[in-house]
Amino acid sequence: MKCLVTGGAGFIGSHLVDRLIKEGHRVVIIDDLSTGKKENLNSKAKFYKIDICSSKISQIFKKEKPEIIFHYAAQIDVRKSVENPVEDAKINILGSLNVIQNFISINRQNPHKSATKFIFASTGGAIYGEANVIPTPEGYPEFPLSPYGVAKLTIEKYLNYYHKVFDLPYVSLRLANIYGPRQNSKGEAGVVAIFCDKMLSKKQPIINGSGRQTRDFVFVGDVVEANILVLKKNKIGIFNIGTAKETDINTIFKKLKNLTGSKCKKIYDPALPGEQKRSCLDYSKAKRELGWQPKYSLDNGLNKTVEWFKKVKSY
Repeated sequence: MKCLVTGGAGFIGSHLVDRLIKEGHRVVIIDDLSTGKKENLNSKAKFYKIDICSSKISQIFKKEKPEIIFHYAAQIDVRKSVENPVEDAKINILGSLNVIQNFISINRQNPHKSATKFIFASTGGAIYGEANVIPTPEGYPEFPLSPYGVAKLTIEKYLNYYHKVFDLPYVSLRLANIYGPRQNSKGEAGVVAIFCDKMLSKKQPIINGSGRQTRDFVFVGDVVEANILVLKKNKIGIFNIGTAKETDINTIFKKLKNLTGSKCKKIYDPALPGEQKRSCLDYSKAKRELGWQPKYSLDNGLNKTVEWFKKVKSY
């Protein structure tokens, strides 16, 4: 099939592109390279350097006529969304609507419309807020505590609208805290990537708050597998993609210190305003309906991540 991946030069998107090409699909990438990197691009994919907010993407949709959209382009820094909610909404709401509208426009007259699908990278970490049920299932009420979470939830509601009114098949993947090779330690603010970079550079990483706040860390390879299963299955709706295991930041620090051989000590800064204390996703629906479950243990995934950082950074 012809797949269009927005954000296909980014951390998750580039891994997904590689897998789609390996599976024999034709792939088109839209990425403005604001956080994505040219070195992440697969040479077998067709690449357009363009912002998802641009009106000119309509020309790409008309020319390429993608059957499947994997929407991974986004402003993904929760802190930046707090600092500038308007800019976050411009990219994550208006940019997403631009992609959805263009996809619907080219498929209105498509006799094989039922074969199309819109797959959206949502967030499980930021949508539920401080949940009382851990691991948190998809049916738990959404109370996002950041503009980033609000924007992701807004697009989920739009996708449901487009499904009901325009018969747009869609799946929203509520992703946990993803880590792995190619994660940007500067722009994407993933704690695993930041700690890896600092420790291997012999710099001091900083733990915000007590370090006892927990997250559900899922390896990027498992996230890619979830996307591939969604492509193959005739399912519509929302799915959590996580491990159902809580890991606190102090534990991540300790494991990465051992893997990197760093001599750094634990140094703490005040907690960030509005940061969640706990986040952990129930993936039983994905296991039941998609046949998906995480394959990488935290130790295995962290080891692969550290090895990648060592290789590409030449520490």
